[in-house]
Amino acid sequence: MTTVVQPRQAARFVCRSYMAVVLVPEPPIMEWVAETAQRIKEAESFLAGTPVVLDLSAVTLSKLAIAQLIFELEQRGVRVLGLENVDPVSTGASLPPLLRSSRTASAIEAPAPRVPDERQGPATLLLDKPIRSGQSICFPDGDVTVLGSVGSGAELIAGGSIHIYGTLRGRALAGSNGNPRARIFCSKIEAELLAIDGYYLTADSMDKGLHKGPVQAWLDGNALKITALD
Repeated sequence: MTTVVQPRQAARFVCRSYMAVVLVPEPPIMEWVAETAQRIKEAESFLAGTPVVLDLSAVTLSKLAIAQLIFELEQRGVRVLGLENVDPVSTGASLPPLLRSSRTASAIEAPAPRVPDERQGPATLLLDKPIRSGQSICFPDGDVTVLGSVGSGAELIAGGSIHIYGTLRGRALAGSNGNPRARIFCSKIEAELLAIDGYYLTADSMDKGLHKGPVQAWLDGNALKITALD
């Protein structure tokens, strides 16, 4: 009897990018934890099941202190996926992995100025169908325009502004690449969460008088403002 051994396929290593919430602890740490705990409570539905990365660029912590910080966050329902901007000596097998995706400004060589192509115009993603509940749309290169409604539990993430010609019942996150000039517009507001450049408003903190009306949202310093559209 002859046995044919099928050759095994070579192992594949696939690289993918994922969206994550980044928390940046600041001294004094325990005051930051207390303040963050309140914000986490307000945004519980937003952070539920979301990967979280700790950017430790603003603090100098020992391995034990990092472990304690992670423990404090886990007690508040936040699971830390990885660490960023920390001395590798302060990490180890007992802590989340060190992520190396970010580079400081001094390590980046400024590219030569590029002459914009006036014919091309700004990047915009146009969606001509409603966004169903549970869908997640991410477009980091520019604005997102929806010719319809956004269902409850759906999520829109844009590097620029978000325009919704319908009802917004889900979450809209504009300026995701650090654009404080981004805005959010919708014809009818019933949103779970609005965010611009990391600053957010949950449904509970929005003016009830604006409910089910047309609105725009923008950043005023470190505060996200929302007002009715005339």
